[in-house]
Amino acid sequence: MGVTGPIRVVVAKPGLDGHDRGAKVIARALRDAGMEVIYTGLHQTPEQVVDTAIQEDADAIGLSILSGAHMTLFAKVLELLRERDAEDIKVFGGGIIPEADILLLKEQGVAEIFTPGATTTSIVEWVRANVRPVTA
Repeated sequence: MGVTGPIRVVVAKPGLDGHDRGAKVIARALRDAGMEVIYTGLHQTPEQVVDTAIQEDADAIGLSILSGAHMTLFAKVLELLRERDAEDIKVFGGGIIPEADILLLKEQGVAEIFTPGATTTSIVEWVRANVRPVTA
């Protein structure tokens, strides 16, 4: 039996980065598209993000990182999901992330990275198509 109900996404701002406007815009776009969104607020640890995703039975975690700590923070979230047997929760994100790092993050298991200029429509469409795709 498949999962029913709206897609559930945790939107998080891990680390010391205090700029959350983009995360709030994405959270609102996902919500307006009919998804359930849990926004964790600023300065979350990877442990807090993963705990929230598991407690909220999330389908995905969207990380917004502008601080330059993307390699460390994404890796830690992925590691914690593996440790908690929750690798079914897809991880995607956005921020100021160099192209070379995007390739490395995807190799580590990040599903997608959105850089500045990505439209909310493209992000919503990606989540719908990749987080809980409709199968015929």
